[in-house]
Amino acid sequence: MQTGSMKSAVMLGVGAAALWMAMKPENKSKLTNMATQMKDKIMPSGKTDVTPVQKAGNPDPLDLEDNKMVSEGSMYGVNYYNENLQHQ
Repeated sequence: MQTGSMKSAVMLGVGAAALWMAMKPENKSKLTNMATQMKDKIMPSGKTDVTPVQKAGNPDPLDLEDNKMVSEGSMYGVNYYNENLQHQ
């Protein structure tokens, strides 16, 4: 059996089982909670309270390596335009 048809068969089975479980009113809340938990595990919302970059938006003027990196990076687009697009 091919993987595409196997995935379709599994999804059809999961859908049929969910429909069968949802027919009883006491199972609806269980099914809803289980679906929400599965969705959160598969597709996390990405909301975190921790900032990944410690000094974003607050550069230190005495950090020479950081300043050098920023000055080199800011010219990349200008150099690309000058070398590739302007000389056509």
